[in-house]
Amino acid sequence: MNSIPAAEVKRRGVAALEEAAKSGPVHIIRNNRPAGVYMSEQEYARLLAESRAAATPKAGASVWELILDRPYEGTRTKEQIDAQLHEERAGWGKR
Repeated sequence: MNSIPAAEVKRRGVAALEEAAKSGPVHIIRNNRPAGVYMSEQEYARLLAESRAAATPKAGASVWELILDRPYEGTRTKEQIDAQLHEERAGWGKR
């Protein structure tokens, strides 16, 4: 899942989220922790329908539980994501 600092969202607005969401849902990071998730309406509707229609022990699972249970489909490794976050955080104090 992509991530974006909350400060970037505050600075650039929804355009920053829409750009980051081109490849899927986006974690909004505040104080080095996920503070929220931005996703397309289509993705939310799909997850909601999946939650309501599930006939497994997960019936009644929240949309958030379904997001966390989905297999990772990204192209970046954990190390690449960690490196990007480290680079972004290093620049926070320089503004």
